[in-house]
Amino acid sequence: MRKCHVALAVPRLLGCLLPLLIDVITASEFELDGDYLIGGLFDIHHVSGAYRHYKPETIACSSERLILSSYRRFQVMRFSIDEINNSTDLLPNVTLGYEIFDHCSDIQNFPGIFNLISENNVIYPWDELSSNVSKVIAVVGTYTSTETLSVAPLFMMDLIPMVSYGAASSVFSRKQNFPSFLRTVHPNKDVIEVVYKILQNFNWRWVAFLYSDGDYGKDGLDLFLKKIKDTEICLAYTKSLNSNTDYPLLFRQLEAQRVNIIIVFAPEWTAEALIKGAIKENVTNKVWIAGDAWSLHQELPKENGIRNIGTVLGVAEPKMAIPGFNYFIYSSAARPQHDNKDEQKFCNQICECPNVTAADVINADPSFNFPVYSAVYAVAHALHNVLQCGSGRCNKDISVQPYMVLTALRKSNFVLLNESVQFDENGDPMFGSYSIVFWNQSGEAEEVGFHRFHPFLHFFVNSTKIQWHSDGKEPVSFCSKECPEGYSKAQEGIHKCCFKCKICPDGTYINTTEDPYNCISCKETEWSDPGSTLCRLRLVEFIPFTDSGAIVIMSGASTFVGLTVAMSVLFAFNYNTPVVRSAGGPMCFLILGCLTLCSVSVFFYFDKPTIPSCVLRFLPFLLFFTVCLACFVVRSFQIICIFKIAAKFPKLLNWWMKYHGQWLVISVAFVTQAVLLIIGYSVAPPKPYRDMFSYTELIILGCDLNLKAISGSVSLLVSLCSLCFIFSYMGKDLPKNYNEAKAITFCLLLLILTWIVLTTTTMLYHGKHIHTFTALAVLSSLYSFLLWYFFPKCYIIIFQPHKNTQQHFQGLIQNYTKTVSQ
Repeated sequence: MRKCHVALAVPRLLGCLLPLLIDVITASEFELDGDYLIGGLFDIHHVSGAYRHYKPETIACSSERLILSSYRRFQVMRFSIDEINNSTDLLPNVTLGYEIFDHCSDIQNFPGIFNLISENNVIYPWDELSSNVSKVIAVVGTYTSTETLSVAPLFMMDLIPMVSYGAASSVFSRKQNFPSFLRTVHPNKDVIEVVYKILQNFNWRWVAFLYSDGDYGKDGLDLFLKKIKDTEICLAYTKSLNSNTDYPLLFRQLEAQRVNIIIVFAPEWTAEALIKGAIKENVTNKVWIAGDAWSLHQELPKENGIRNIGTVLGVAEPKMAIPGFNYFIYSSAARPQHDNKDEQKFCNQICECPNVTAADVINADPSFNFPVYSAVYAVAHALHNVLQCGSGRCNKDISVQPYMVLTALRKSNFVLLNESVQFDENGDPMFGSYSIVFWNQSGEAEEVGFHRFHPFLHFFVNSTKIQWHSDGKEPVSFCSKECPEGYSKAQEGIHKCCFKCKICPDGTYINTTEDPYNCISCKETEWSDPGSTLCRLRLVEFIPFTDSGAIVIMSGASTFVGLTVAMSVLFAFNYNTPVVRSAGGPMCFLILGCLTLCSVSVFFYFDKPTIPSCVLRFLPFLLFFTVCLACFVVRSFQIICIFKIAAKFPKLLNWWMKYHGQWLVISVAFVTQAVLLIIGYSVAPPKPYRDMFSYTELIILGCDLNLKAISGSVSLLVSLCSLCFIFSYMGKDLPKNYNEAKAITFCLLLLILTWIVLTTTTMLYHGKHIHTFTALAVLSSLYSFLLWYFFPKCYIIIFQPHKNTQQHFQGLIQNYTKTVSQ
């Protein structure tokens, strides 16, 4: 099969004024020969601002600003490979080499990339598995997410493993887009998780989020917005940062929003400009939360005026000492390098940093050093497995291809500095943790807490170690103060953290954990005072049989029944005497019987109401008391008829006597009341009723009596009572022994007074004892007739028998006749 290959003069096309073929390159920090090469991409220098060019050309990175922390990471890679080459356990009899480039720009450093994916300065389209697709087996880098997004596709197409030590954007977890990408740094979601835990720990709810204008910062903002969604944290202000940011305007806007907590999610060079701008603009009393890209900055904590801006907290990679690294740096500094400008070298493989000392490198920001160290070791262990190394030797006959190293990388499982290095299915690390740091008065990043990911999540902050700028008091940050207990929030504006507080009315409560914005109505069986956080069960009240008042009334009713029976027996033995006959004769027994039946209703006013008890609470009294009143109406009419009407209307008396008018009236009243009650009870029968409205904390059990349904029955009772009162009042001057009319009048006055008092009480009081009062009113109504109408007659029969004679009654009648005739 004929092999297709296309030669690309990479340097010439991109403006590197160097020869295409370089047979011998003098040993330098950027390259090392070996059996297998690992590529490295480090932004040792950084292009600040937009790079303007007017013809196709690459950037000479050595002329840009030196980033000392990146230079340290570059040295960590060199040290790692040197350490591996001196190891007898890892890759024995195999030498690793490297080809490292200064990747200072996002989009104009492609010469180095093409160099890595070339073979003998020629880029071959991938056509068969046995072909070498690049000079390197893997690449360590790059640092930023934007840089990685620019160059990663060139490595992905040939499945060249790319192990990044700093690209934290979430997009790289998508394996369909970045199949050969792995990283030893935690993705942005983990950093945002730690930042969120810090905000939660100190109850900071009103925050600003400043981010770099790039893939890294925008991804951090998106993740933060998702994290705080449906939480009590509000994003008061957000702004992207770049080289053209107007910092005075930015800080004025922050002050206008009254934000005390500022999260800065940006690389160290962007954070430097921001913090120095804050010092210059005299920004004070803020809490700055640094991302892992700049939290361990070595110069900013010592900057003049840094204490004035407030308190700086940060999320950082744990400071891990790499054994032997310091010795390597000192040794390298003592060993002369051959970075001679007269020698012909490839683009961006010159440092030009003669003023950097070994001490500068050692004391530089150690962020992302372990990720670099573990990335190199991960590639080495993968190659170790591909070459089937064991027993002090590796099988060099195996033709190693990058995709083979990638397969082994995904299965990584080794221990490095007490960390178990493994990757998940997305190529993200399953090891490591974060430190919570505080920039103390000594200008150092002091560890005050941690957040562990594996084997389980654990977050801790020792706030006693933090020296707050606010007189030692923990700062607060909110748009509106938290509402007192029992108050709901009424949101003002677009931010849920800005609100007014409104007290929840009675019958409602607030559950701030579920919904702090709406008062929740209590159930019917519950109650609450204004400003409550929970509902309490309403006490269900009724009068039990064991209640002292109920016992007294039921005892009175039982006594009443006994008295009526006794009087009936007494009247039966003295039936033919004048007293009994003047009291009504046989009608007395009907009245006493009906009064007894009326008293039955008293017993049903107590205990828990039921449908039968509600029916029997009213039916006996309404029906049989109607008969009693009808009897007294008839009795009053008969007395008036005998003494006053008979002489004037003798025919009326004859008719009354002939047709037994008294029994006819009583029967009509009884039948009429019975029909009215049947109709009323059919339309709206009495039933148990729960009074929920009279008292918020109580439920009063009673019977629901429809007044419209029984209005006919009540009207009949009122009519009979009125007639009885009229007739009895007309006979107030009759003979004493025939003067039942006076007794009836007095009984009716007591009856009317009793029900007026009960009606007034019912209007003013709605508690459970209203049923006791009603039962007492019924019993009082019955006793009024028993005591004031029947008892005096019993007294005469027993204690004054001389008045219970025919002669005595005739004498009284004669005296009355004489008096009238005079």
